Formats: sequence, structure tokens, C-alpha cells
Amino acid sequence: MNIDKILLIIIVANVIASIKGFSDRLFFDKYKFQIGAINRGEKIRMLTSGFLHVDYMHLILNMYVLFIFAPNIIAKLGIVKFLIIYFGSLITGSLLTLFFHKKELYYTAVGASGAVAGIIYAAILLEPNMSLFMFPLPFPIPGYIFGIGYLLYSIYGMKKQLGNVGHSAHIGGAIGGYTLILLVYPQVFTISLSTVIILGVPIVLLLLFGNKL
Repeated sequence: MNIDKILLIIIVANVIASIKGFSDRLFFDKYKFQIGAINRGEKIRMLTSGFLHVDYMHLILNMYVLFIFAPNIIAKLGIVKFLIIYFGSLITGSLLTLFFHKKELYYTAVGASGAVAGIIYAAILLEPNMSLFMFPLPFPIPGYIFGIGYLLYSIYGMKKQLGNVGHSAHIGGAIGGYTLILLVYPQVFTISLSTVIILGVPIVLLLLFGNKL
């Protein structure tokens, strides 16, 4: 499979920045997502944190998922719309994280997970009949089921603060990817209206009642 040059640049940028951050704590701390620093005006962290990762496994997983899902979006929508979805999802992930953790001045997060979550949701809407594996299930499940499960688990993980994972970034990224694919490629309403509705219901409920979490 021929990988698009822009996608390759994004992956290489993630790899270089993350490896730099693994060995350079000052670099990592300067560009990671941190509520207190962002509130002081360092808004750039909402973007740069998406190119840092906590370890090699975190980095490899995000880049692998991006490598799997992104080419189909690029092939169907073109590189410009892909970039809108990718970076738009990264920012919406950061914005939702800022909203839910705004009182936790020392809250920090890194990773491309928000952007990748948006790419996953966009890919599912483009290919509603795709089958995906969700560990530990030994069989593939429909893409829309995967999407719902991913979002519900992220909501649960955010509420229970499970692990050292930015669940709110996953949710924000998924919302961003869902919304942006509808804006840049409204044909999805025709090709997968039922999937648009099915994936949209938990998002609408979250937006309406998220402050009660």
C-alpha cells in the first residue's frame, strides 16, 4: 500500500517529537497538555500535546491505528479534508479535556488519541459496513458497534478515571470526527444515514447531559 506523503509526514512528526520527549523532560513538559499552563495563555499545548506520547507502546498503537484508517479517508475525500478532520479532532479532543478538567490545574495529557478517534469515527461513517476487532472478542463486529462501544467505554473511563488515559480527549476527538465528516462530506447522510443516527445518539446525550458526569 502506498502511503500518502502528508500522512507519512504526520506519522514521522509524531515519532520524532515523541522520541525527543522520551529523553528530554524539559521538552516534554514544555509541550504537553496541562490545564494550568493553558489557562495562563499557552494555548499551543492543545496542539503540540497531540504529537507527544508517554511511551513506545502508546506511540506505536496510535500510529498503527492511524495508518490503518487514514488511507481510506484520504482516498475518498482527499488530503485537505483528511487534514481538517485530523487536526479538527485533535483540537476538539483538547477542548473537551479542558472543559471537563478545567478545575484540575495540574491535569496533564499527551497523545494523538483525540485525532485518531476522530479518524476512526470518520472512517466508520464512510464505510458503515466495515468489520473491526474489539479486544477481547475473537470475532469481528460491525463498525458502528465498535464506535458506540469505544465512546461508551471512554465515557465510563473518564467518569471513573481509569488508568493513565485521556478518555476525555478520545470522546472529544470522536465528536470532532463525527461532526467534521458530516460537514466536509455531507454525502454520508445518503450512504449511511442509519449509522449517522446510531453514532449520533450517544454524542447528543453526552453533550446534553455531560455536565452531570
